[in-house]
Parts: sequence; structure tokens; C-alpha cells
Amino acid sequence: MKIELEQVLPMEIERRSFEIITSELNGRTFPPLEEPVVKRVIHTTADFDYADTLTFSNHPVERAMEAIRKGADIVSDTQMAKSGINKKVLASFGGEVHCFMSDEDVAKAAKENHTTRAVASMEKAAALGKPLIFAIGNAPTALIRLYELIKEKNLRPELIIGVPVGFVNVVASKELILETGVPAIVARGRKGGSNVAAAICNAILYQMDQSRAGVNQR
Repeated sequence: MKIELEQVLPMEIERRSFEIITSELNGRTFPPLEEPVVKRVIHTTADFDYADTLTFSNHPVERAMEAIRKGADIVSDTQMAKSGINKKVLASFGGEVHCFMSDEDVAKAAKENHTTRAVASMEKAAALGKPLIFAIGNAPTALIRLYELIKEKNLRPELIIGVPVGFVNVVASKELILETGVPAIVARGRKGGSNVAAAICNAILYQMDQSRAGVNQR
């Protein structure tokens, strides 16, 4: 079998990838602010199921952009997601990325309260006292605790990205977030991951950065 390879320069690979994604979506369209999010997640995962499972509730991209312009921080539940989020662009708007999962006080609180570090890290984040976007790609217990904190009126996130991957409580925890009335981007079902959480954050940040620079968006 003869294998034919496209001759593509490194700087053109992403552009070409998005062209392929657009083509394989077969004319399917999405609201303007949501389309870059859907396409970047597909670009990150090569999984077109996200075109159907990504759910946008209460104008989440618009609300996230407003919050980021006011200096909102992003809280992730994994170091992997934190590493993947474009911190330079976020910092240009006055925000930073946090992941408290490895903090000693979080480990201590989780042990004392017989819960997970993800739960303890959400509680620590809630005490920051500033506008927050949560990017959850791994721990459904983090989403469950966010739901509880919202219901207790101890937290009102600017956006929750709920895309944990797995089997135990994953589907249910995502549905709980959609019930809160908080702006949310959720990958319904079992799929997701830290890479998806970071991709969603970056899709929002890149739109803002391009808009500020006067660049045509993809």
C-alpha cells in the first residue's frame, strides 16, 4: 500500500488541521463564540463526538470573556490542565491559573475531612474572594463540591468548565452543574479530560487575544 503524506510546513499544520475539521463537519455551524471552542476541542482530541456532546449553558463564553477582562483567575483540578492553559494571554488581562491539588494544606484538609483533594481544593479556591473560572477535567468530586458550594450560596463562579473523564459519578456530576444556573460548558457523557479543559480555556483566550489584536478569527 502506498502511503501519501501531505507536505505541510510546521507553522501551517494547525491552520490545515482546522480546515480539515471544518470540512468534516459537513457544513454544520455553531454560534460564533462557541464554534472556536468546539473546533479546538476536536483539534485537541481528534474526536468529532464533541460537536454533539459539548453543551453551552447561560452564555458561558460571553460571560467568561467579561470576567477575564476584569481579571478573573482560572482554577483547575490538575497540574496538566494548568500547564496547558495559555498563562501569558490570561496574565495580559490580569488573571492567573491555580491548581491547589498538591498543596500541603489541601492534603491535610482532605485527610482530616475524609474527602478527596479535589474537594478540598475547591473549598480553598472558594475562599480566594475574587472572580473565578473553574476548569475541571479529571475529578467529578470537584464538580459535586462546586454544586454544593453554589447551592449553599458560598460561591458564584463566572464559568464552570465541566469535562471530567471516567465512569464513576462523571455523567451525574456534569448534569448537576447544568442545574445550577451558572454559566457552564459541559461535555455530556463519559468523555473529557484535562486536555479538553485546557483547550476550552485556550479557545476563549485566543478569541479575546485575536479580537484585541484585530485579527480575523477562524
